[in-house]
Amino acid sequence: MTFKATVLTLYPDMFPGHLGHSLAGRALERGQWQIEPVQIRDFATDKHRSVDDTPAGGGAGMVLKPDVLAAAIDDVSDGGSRPRLLMSPRGKPLTQERVRDLAQGEGVIIICGRFEGVDQRVIDARNLEEVSIGDYILSGGEPAALTLLDAVVRILPGVMGNDLSGVHESFEGGLLEHPHYTRPQVWEQRDIPAVLTSGNHKAIDTWRHEQAVALTRERRPDLLETPAQVETK
Repeated sequence: MTFKATVLTLYPDMFPGHLGHSLAGRALERGQWQIEPVQIRDFATDKHRSVDDTPAGGGAGMVLKPDVLAAAIDDVSDGGSRPRLLMSPRGKPLTQERVRDLAQGEGVIIICGRFEGVDQRVIDARNLEEVSIGDYILSGGEPAALTLLDAVVRILPGVMGNDLSGVHESFEGGLLEHPHYTRPQVWEQRDIPAVLTSGNHKAIDTWRHEQAVALTRERRPDLLETPAQVETK
């Protein structure tokens, strides 16, 4: 099964963007995943190809029209089980757990909002899952969609050269990742911690876990709500 991402957007030329390079780009060339940008404007029915209108009740900005967007969603929905994700600052925060869930599926349909947002009726009628990548506002959903796809594609089977790279990372075990070091042994009078060159793998694992707990406690204490996360291996 090949993971397929269909992206509904007013700017299809923004895709695959940076995902056409490096490991993700090579995986795309090998057919390990697919991306299909779809122009929302192609589903407009008036002579001006209008996709937005003024908000009901007044106010600034414009709102994506439900009839146009629904037609685009219906056209790309192939009867499969791909979730329909609307990139939105009011959505549920994206987590590594959700990323893993998405990577195990057949793909996603992503809707990139613009202007003031999307008519609530199409969100409800087409069962769109609102997803946020952070508490800030972007000019549109395209950068957020690329971020979500970056997180998903990199953990698809065979994309990373060493699959263990996706295991020992921040958030995979509920903790931030431990510090990393490499040669030279001494740099600007700073030495690599001795335990990392000791050859004692149990001691190394213990040290890395302790460092991860300490960093998480300092920078993201909200992640330490599960007691098992702070137990030393």
